[in-house]
Amino acid sequence: MTNFSLPGFDLDKFVRETLAEDLGTGLPGGGHDVTAESVIPANARFSGVMDSRDPISVAGLPVAVAFFRHLDPDMQIDVLVEEGAEVGPGTDLMRLEGNARAMLTAERSALNIVQHLSGIATMTREYVTAMNNPACKLLDTRKTIPGLRHLEKYAVRMGGGTNHRMGLWDAAMIKDNHILVAGNVGEAVRRAREAGVQDIICEVDRLDQIEPALAAGASHILLDNMDPATLTEAATLIAGRAKTEASGGINLGTIAAKAATGVDYVSVGRLTQSAPAADIGLDFTPL
Repeated sequence: MTNFSLPGFDLDKFVRETLAEDLGTGLPGGGHDVTAESVIPANARFSGVMDSRDPISVAGLPVAVAFFRHLDPDMQIDVLVEEGAEVGPGTDLMRLEGNARAMLTAERSALNIVQHLSGIATMTREYVTAMNNPACKLLDTRKTIPGLRHLEKYAVRMGGGTNHRMGLWDAAMIKDNHILVAGNVGEAVRRAREAGVQDIICEVDRLDQIEPALAAGASHILLDNMDPATLTEAATLIAGRAKTEASGGINLGTIAAKAATGVDYVSVGRLTQSAPAADIGLDFTPL
């Protein structure tokens, strides 16, 4: 369908299931686009142009291509900008020519994904720019929409950010509830280390929790809801013995100060949790 691929993400399945949901496949009377079929002749052809209406960072065009090609394998599609590109309003992103019904049926799904992913990429770029600190990396979180994690984290990368752990499987993240059950920070980290976990992220909200976490083998200290002065003190105390991450209370107005404290990372949940959709349009012309 397309050469776009992400580890752990099945693009063909995603396209099939998204279109099936929109078409009502399996429901009484479902399985087709009643508007396109009743209004548009089966052999009608359209040309189309997808364009940006605002300044954006682009993400998701290969997925849009997959939606259109799923319904019309012979559709002529020219992708005009690279993924991750920063473009101004009025920039043409993609040109299409093919079966009109296929274009209309795939239109909403294709636009939804490009608008959503470009919105994430655009917000990520805004945070990277506001941070203005090449020595510190911007991280996303697991605050993603179910079923879209791989795509949303891809969009973060297209905006210049870096992915945190992908899920519950690739690193341990010890937070307050884990510590509550284990009894203390050191014991929680010790249990993860003895279980053979290599990457252990431990959240702390007080400076006196740092040494026990490091002594037990934490490889990454998440410094939760600390002001810049406290973050500076924490980074000095850790002194490179583990990676350091500032989290909580980070927005466009605070990120530069928190990134300048010497931490390795800052993490922002809203990149994937609440980025607004980019304003992208798709206009058709009958042929």
